[in-house]
Amino acid sequence: MSDEQQKMFGLYLQEYTKLKDEQARRIGFRDNLLYVTLALFGTILSFALGEKANPYALLVLPWVSLVLGWTYVVNDQKISAIGRYIRYTLVEKVSDLRGKADEGVEVESIFGWEIAHRIDKHRRRRKIEQLIVDEIAFVVSGIVALVAFWNLESQIHWPAQILGWIELVLLIILGVEIFIYADLAKVR
Repeated sequence: MSDEQQKMFGLYLQEYTKLKDEQARRIGFRDNLLYVTLALFGTILSFALGEKANPYALLVLPWVSLVLGWTYVVNDQKISAIGRYIRYTLVEKVSDLRGKADEGVEVESIFGWEIAHRIDKHRRRRKIEQLIVDEIAFVVSGIVALVAFWNLESQIHWPAQILGWIELVLLIILGVEIFIYADLAKVR
């Protein structure tokens, strides 16, 4: 490899390291959102259904689901986008660079883990299971809170009724977005 090729190779490896750091940070943040959601739901439910019950507090749960669910989706999408960039762009750049110096180097041998973990025979099943968990945590839970509110409160004021329907529509949109970004693809 020439000095210029080695310099470029070093820059690509540095880019890879930075991308993996960003990906790891986002994975940690994304995964903690599930715990935060559970904790907030427990807190709000204890207030809504506790000793001095206030069913209107149930209207807060869909907003929690929406805000945290959307944050989850955005981070999950960025995690997947980083992986795609590494698999499709960075691997090709390094492969082209190395190919000039080392004929016969296969693309799959460079950053092999980025490709290999996606061809695990159980990956699709795990991704579907994760999709179900995400939908339950961020969408179904919010809808259940709305249904509980509508069943517990006999005299619902019109602003609360409108708010509930808006929340329902937004939760359905979130559910669709979670499905779209589930990254169920098996190929490279």
